[in-house]
Amino acid sequence: MSKLSRIVITGVGLTAPNGNNLAEYRNALLTGKSGVQPYEIRYFGKTLAGVCNFDATRYQKRKDIRRGTRAGSITVYCSHEALKDSGIDWAGVDRSRVGVYIGTTEHGNVETESEIYEVSKQNYNLDFWTHHHNPRTVANNPAGEVTLSLGITGPAYCIGAACAAGNLGLIHAAQMLQLHEVDLAFGGGVSESIHTFGIFAGFKQQGALAHHEDPTKASRPFDKARNGIVVAEGGCLYTIERLEDALKRGAKIYAEIAGWAVNSDATDYVLPNSERQRECIRKALKHARLEPGQIDIVNTHATSTPSGDEMEAQAVQAVFGDFEGVHVNNTKSFIGHAMGAAGALELAGNLPSFDDGIVHPTINIDELDPQCTVRGLVMNEPKQTSGVSTILNMSFGMLGINSALIVKKYEG
Repeated sequence: MSKLSRIVITGVGLTAPNGNNLAEYRNALLTGKSGVQPYEIRYFGKTLAGVCNFDATRYQKRKDIRRGTRAGSITVYCSHEALKDSGIDWAGVDRSRVGVYIGTTEHGNVETESEIYEVSKQNYNLDFWTHHHNPRTVANNPAGEVTLSLGITGPAYCIGAACAAGNLGLIHAAQMLQLHEVDLAFGGGVSESIHTFGIFAGFKQQGALAHHEDPTKASRPFDKARNGIVVAEGGCLYTIERLEDALKRGAKIYAEIAGWAVNSDATDYVLPNSERQRECIRKALKHARLEPGQIDIVNTHATSTPSGDEMEAQAVQAVFGDFEGVHVNNTKSFIGHAMGAAGALELAGNLPSFDDGIVHPTINIDELDPQCTVRGLVMNEPKQTSGVSTILNMSFGMLGINSALIVKKYEG
């Protein structure tokens, strides 16, 4: 087998509850700006959520927005923003050689709930059911809406991997580029989860939905008083290329994708397994040919649930606890849990560290839970370092799927 190509990230497009591009988002992470706010959804009532506020009409006509989905609009916005950021000459691209790989937690729940609500007003007369329902609810919808918007004729589909899906979108894109199935890929993750009342009701029934009198303090990973998840929407897509192609066109390179791993707990529907998480991290390190002490930033998945944070802290401490230079942070404390978009968004927030050497903090830690003690945890204030060269991004999901993605600073 010939030597595999090196894979790099050359463009970033995102919308998060606290920013609609990488510069806004990064500034929010460094200044402690939360994107969590009061939110109300039918049947469930008042709650809290991470809500995005991007201009969907920038890249879509209103007719397309009405016909499509919220996840589709997020994906279209992020793909166009990533493309613009990459500087790629789109007119000269063979679009049959472009792949679209979108990580999602779930898709179709929002649209189905909305349609049932609408026909309930008509005494459940299904003559009022929309003919747009099927294309809105198929699992490949977000990826398909991107192909329609950008005229992409290559492979485009979604990867269902629960809350590990954002990482999986990047991993799959890298693999397809190394296999030369495509020459350019859009990879990442999206979530429209706040628009379905079912997810709020489900987490509440599990005793896993966050509450706090101050919405900005509701998401508090590793804090002793944490009490659950803040549901968020959002998306982040990257343009991903083979290194030789990026260099040929003189592209700005954000990072090189150095290694990854995906495994399964085979333990429980929702409860995490710290040992399997540990194994996933070690496999990613082996793939990247790195030792634990060579990682500069570990971005944790921690969702602010009591048991989840504790299990992850144990895994991180077991792998990295002997190494002084490893910094640990968390992004959900700012935006809540963006489900399928989480991994992709959380990676983006750390990428500027390659340039400025600053590690953004985990906010809202008023009293660190002793069971979540992790060496190197950056709390409440950013930390200036002598330099950042490697980032490990962790994302885990229900049914026991774990992912770890390692990127490094491109240095030739």
